[in-house]
Formats: sequence, C-alpha cells, structure tokens
Amino acid sequence: MSSITTSALETPQRRSIEQYCDDLALVSLGIVAVVAGLTFQDYGLGWDDYTHAEYADLLLKMYGSGFNDTSALSFANLYMYGGGFDMVAALLNKVLPLDLFETRRLLGAVVGVIGLAVSWRVGRRVGGPIAGLATLCLLALCPTYYGHMFMNPKDAPFAVAMIFLMLGLVRLAQEYPKPSPHTVLIVGLGAGLSIGSRILGGLALVYALVGFIPLFVAEVRAFGVRQAWGRFVHVGYVLLPGLLLGYLVMGLIWPWSIMEASNPFHALTYFSHFFEKPWKEMFDGALVSVPDMPWSYLPTLFALQLPEVLIALLFAGLGGAMVSLARTAVPAERKTVLLILVQAAFLPLLIAMVKRPALYNGIRHFVFVVPPMTVLGGIAFNWIVQSLKDHGRSAQGAAAIVFAFGLLLPLHEMIRLHPYQYTHFNYIAGTVRAADSHFMLDYWGLAFKQASDELQELLDERDEEPPKNRKWKVAVCGPQRPAQVALGQDFTIGWDSKAADFAMTLGEFYCKGLNAPILVEIKRDDVVFARVYDIRGRNISDLLSIPPP
Repeated sequence: MSSITTSALETPQRRSIEQYCDDLALVSLGIVAVVAGLTFQDYGLGWDDYTHAEYADLLLKMYGSGFNDTSALSFANLYMYGGGFDMVAALLNKVLPLDLFETRRLLGAVVGVIGLAVSWRVGRRVGGPIAGLATLCLLALCPTYYGHMFMNPKDAPFAVAMIFLMLGLVRLAQEYPKPSPHTVLIVGLGAGLSIGSRILGGLALVYALVGFIPLFVAEVRAFGVRQAWGRFVHVGYVLLPGLLLGYLVMGLIWPWSIMEASNPFHALTYFSHFFEKPWKEMFDGALVSVPDMPWSYLPTLFALQLPEVLIALLFAGLGGAMVSLARTAVPAERKTVLLILVQAAFLPLLIAMVKRPALYNGIRHFVFVVPPMTVLGGIAFNWIVQSLKDHGRSAQGAAAIVFAFGLLLPLHEMIRLHPYQYTHFNYIAGTVRAADSHFMLDYWGLAFKQASDELQELLDERDEEPPKNRKWKVAVCGPQRPAQVALGQDFTIGWDSKAADFAMTLGEFYCKGLNAPILVEIKRDDVVFARVYDIRGRNISDLLSIPPP
C-alpha cells in the first residue's frame, strides 16, 4: 500500500521534470536556430566549397540529361563521395534570394540544427529527458560541431546522417525482435544517407554486429540457439524494405556507388591510402608530413579541442557503460544500446590510432564521433543527477550549477571566436592563444571573408581605385577561390606577389610576415587569423615561409 502511495505521489513530480526538460530542450533548439539564422552569412568559404559547388552542377546536369552527361562520375575525386548536400544547396539556390555560397551556409546551419534535434532524441530515448537535454546542450556548445556545421560540406552532414542512423539502431535494439515501421524507415534512410555521404558510414554495420551480441546471447539463453537465430533472421527480413530504401537513397546522392556493385569497395580501398601529394602541417609544435602523423594525433586534438565538461562527462559515460556491460542485472537491450554508442564514439578513433592513415586538418574528418560522445556525456550527467537523489534537491542543484558553469566556458570562447568556432582550443590547451604556435587553427581559410570585406571597406573609405585599364591585383597565401569569391569581380587573385597591389595571407606557419604596411588584420584572442598588406611599389618575391613540398 505504501509503495502505491509513494508511486502516486512521485508520478506528477516526475512528469513535471520531464516536461520541464523537454520544454527547455525545445527552447534551446529554437535559440540555436535563431542565432544560426542571424549569423550564417558571417562564415566564409573553405578550401573545398567551390569544388563541391562544381560537383553539384555536374550531378544535376547528369540527372537533367537523363545520364547522357556523366562527367560527374569522374570529377576530381569527389565522385567517390556523395553529393546530396551539394545538390540540395544548388537546388535551393534557385529559389532563395541568396547567392550560392550563402545558401550553402544556410543549408549547413539547417542540417546542423537537425543533428542537434536528432542527438537530443537519442539521448532522451536512452537516458531520459535529463540525458536528452544534457546531450543537446553539450553538442550545441561544442565549438567543433557548431563551427563545422556552417561550412563543412562533407564531414558535418555525414555526422548528422550517422547520428540519425544511431537513432535507428537504438530504436531497433529497444524494439527487438519486432521493430516498428518507423524504426525500419529510420534505419534504412540513415544507412542510405550515411554511406551515400561517405563510405565510412559502413562502420555502422560493425556497430550493429558487435552491439547486438549481448542481445543475441540473451535470446539464446532464453529461447535456445534455433529460436534465437530464427528471431534474428526475422528482424533482418523485416528490415529489408528499409534497407532497399537506403540503397535507393545512396544511389540518388552518390550515383557512382551503384554504377558497379564493387564501386563502394573501390572507394574504401582508395580512401584507405593517402591519395594526394604529401604536405606538412603543424602538430604539437613541429612540422609533420600528413602521412606520418603519430598515433597521438587524434587523442591529443580531441583532448585539447573538446570542451572540458564534455571530456569529463564523456569518460564518466564510458566508465558507466563499461560497468553496465559487466553487470548481469542490466537488461540485454540496454547493454546493446550502450555498446553501439561506445563504438560510435570511440571505435573510429581507435582504428585510426592503430592503422595510422594520413591525418590532417585537425579533427574535421572525425566530427561524426562527436554526437555519440555527447550522448554518452548526457547519459553520464543523468546518472550523476539520479545518484544524488538521496542527498536531496540541493545536491542535484549543485550538480546542475557545475554543469551550467562547464557549458559557459565553451560558450564564452565561441562568442569570442565567432565566426571561427571550429578553431577552438579549450582552457587545458590555453585557448587559441597558446595553441597558435603548436597547432593549425584556421586551416580552411575562413578569415579571408572578413579580411576581404574589410579591405573593400577601407578602399571605399579612401576613395581608392585600381590603376587604369586593370583590376586590383591580390596575391594570396591560402585558398584562392574563397578569396576571389569574397573580393568579387573588381579584384584579380593569383600567386604572383611581384605584380600585386596587395597581399592577403593566413596567419598560419606557411605564410610569411611581410615587411609592408598592414591594411587589415583579423585577430581573435590576440592571434592573427589573416592579414592584408599594401605591397604596392615593394619587391615581395614570395609569400610562403617554407618551400612547397
């Protein structure tokens, strides 16, 4: 009788907490969406943007010509990637009152917010409303994810597709052996979008095969090998329509993948080996050839670039998951869900540390492990809150305050760095100020947009015009296409500094500091991200501080 009374008393309170967390999550999503909508035009172009836009045009031409024009299937090496994001951006550009690259920034923001919403749902489904809210906050205030979602046309959409697939796998484990039609749809669509974006999406098959071992073992113990195997085969049969849909989606956004059945395997082989001429990047204060990066590359950068609160909760979540996997009292479906999430967060990093492929551009190729990391962090925060239940609301409130303070640290840095959040280094690293001499920061050259805008404003203020019968000439140390797009048609971009009027350089190790008047300087936290020099009448022979490889 007393237990019934206690349950009846607790239910309204529990429901109110759930509603409060869900309402707060929706408000947080709305805030992020509004901020992204107001600021997406601040983000510049990366090295790959222009080429991806060309790839989109070729894909649309191929579909528009009824596959008569198949030049997209041999364009650079992009035909080995999916072009779904690029095609959607190109189509939206035809109806939105924005230029192409502004449209790409806006679409990136939309896809990124969708990733936040999906991650919230995964966290909530696995750990409850508190875990869901914590997951959302950890991901929204992760500068690596937030910064990349605006301007990374490959890795950020892939991260969103992968967490969408993780949602499907989590639902599949929880509904096993009778997945709902919605779950079948999510698994199939997630698989198609993931593999159709990057062949690495195939890792989800490993997550599923390994992750479902605890559930299958429990089924064997409960029903015997024959019946357990029959139930497993039945689940595979039920998933077939979703997987067929996934294959069609993969083919739509990555047409090369279905031209021959072996093409996805060719892509896997291609990307397993370094496919470009090697160059050097700054890592831990030394110049290292990208195929020779040490095994410590990824763990070092993740430790120095993820927010401190996420790192702490991530390892708490990992520890809690390992304990749960070892306990016989934990339900098998719970073990499967946790094992899938642990693999999604850590297995790609472990593989890279063992295989040691060419590594470069920081951790951008591994953005897809960040959402599952935040889910584990959200689950850990929920565990902490629940474990403090016996100590009263004051203890739980103290945990919430500590969590909120931990979130304020990356928020402060994101505001200071805007729109270069992807260059973030945490306080363990000493922020970007200390990291500048040891690691690459604006390796994608986003600062060229702001540098270009300020150069144009300065020339307008001075009423300066280019010499007769020619445009302004700008020598660039960094990505030329982004500089050309940002500067516009009144400027000519090139490498030749001897005949140039201005020099635009990134604040990276490979660009010289010139002995010339500085017209524009883009800085964050006292770190130079880009400069524009007036080199008229000066003999500047080269902008590179090291010879090209």
